[in-house]
Amino acid sequence: MTLQSINPATGAVLRTWPAMDAAACAAVVDAAGRAQAAWRRTGIDDRAAVVRRVAALLARDREALARGMTLEMGKPIAQSRAEIDKCAWACAYFADHGPGFLAPEAVPTDGRRSYVAFRPLGVVLGIMPWNFPYWQVLRFAAPALVAGNAVVLKHAPNVTGCAEAIAALWHEAGLPEGLFGVLRIAPADVDAAVAALVAHPAVQAVTLTGSTRAGRAVAARAGAHVKKTVLELGGSDPSVVLADADVDAAARACAASRLINGGQSCIAAKRFVVVDAVRAAFTERLVAHLAAACVGDPLADDTDVGPLARLDLRDTLHGQVAASVAAGARPLLGGAVPAGPGAYYPVTVLADVAPGMPAYAEETFGPVAAVIAARDTADALRIANDTAYGLGAAVYTADVAAGERIAADDLDAGSCFVNAFVKSDPRLPFGGIKHSGYGREMGAFGIREFVNVKTVYVA
Repeated sequence: MTLQSINPATGAVLRTWPAMDAAACAAVVDAAGRAQAAWRRTGIDDRAAVVRRVAALLARDREALARGMTLEMGKPIAQSRAEIDKCAWACAYFADHGPGFLAPEAVPTDGRRSYVAFRPLGVVLGIMPWNFPYWQVLRFAAPALVAGNAVVLKHAPNVTGCAEAIAALWHEAGLPEGLFGVLRIAPADVDAAVAALVAHPAVQAVTLTGSTRAGRAVAARAGAHVKKTVLELGGSDPSVVLADADVDAAARACAASRLINGGQSCIAAKRFVVVDAVRAAFTERLVAHLAAACVGDPLADDTDVGPLARLDLRDTLHGQVAASVAAGARPLLGGAVPAGPGAYYPVTVLADVAPGMPAYAEETFGPVAAVIAARDTADALRIANDTAYGLGAAVYTADVAAGERIAADDLDAGSCFVNAFVKSDPRLPFGGIKHSGYGREMGAFGIREFVNVKTVYVA
């Protein structure tokens, strides 16, 4: 079996790779386990130095890495460059701050000395998606390696080139052989392969970014073997627009959030919950901002929206739009599959979205905005929380203090933003609640997910 990289803008096959069988995958994990036994004894400052060198290599190779990403999954090139920049930032951040986050913490007790030490777990299995093919990997791998773990990566098959490029960066940076392994697994073999990998004695933790369905399956496998998991799953993030909001500023921010990565982001704003007092004005401005987006060649610097990553993903998205329109949603922009090559889908706005429609309840992974009416603030917050997901949420209001109270106390999500769209940041913990998963990545909380929080007591 082989894995293929296909340019979603043209349908052309870029490259193929041989898939690994079960024995080859086990050999990668075995090598990671052996390498980790020595790596954990390497000083943390030396481990951090390797991660810092990766940050420098990302900056050096920015253009080539960004181009490869765009060719494999269709992200507009300007956004691909920004993703590489963000990865370099994250690597530098954990190289600089990881040792401090993992420094022993003294705890006064009746003993002569007692403290909390943070020690690595072993091999961390990462199961990653295609939508941010560098960021999703490096945001967990950099802190995991600083902490003294090894990493084996099962990436999405359509971004195998990105996975191999990441491995090459670690190799050039001087990471010891075996500490970062890539597993090339054919889609038909994924379920059996992941089950075997989770059961492998060297694998002590699993992190997955992907669908809720995939998260349930991996959590069940890991639970059977009593192994730690961190799950960052889907999202149907609400943006709540209140009566006193700056309507144009809110519409501009909401449009930008909806179009990040062509709308293929777990934390992209998807449901726009707008109080009746400003709904007409907001909707008009949202449509205007979204209609101005340039859809085209992802390698062009002025392109805002490229193709979706695969044709089957476009088919799924259009099915959600069509079902929502059949149930009463009103299309204000887009909504039709374009003719021609590539997995393109137009920027789409649906008004009158209501419960029972896919655009209300499901994650729409593409440039589709759902406008939902709310009577007032209380109704808007009820609708915002009326979802199985809980990854991110935003509120727009002129009353910043009230907005902060809403973000802190009323919105059910892992990340809540006031007068800004939700985004991830290496300095802040990131993750969800409900069907959006559990555990956190990034920040001090993230690096401590994959360590043994060990009590040491000296009498």
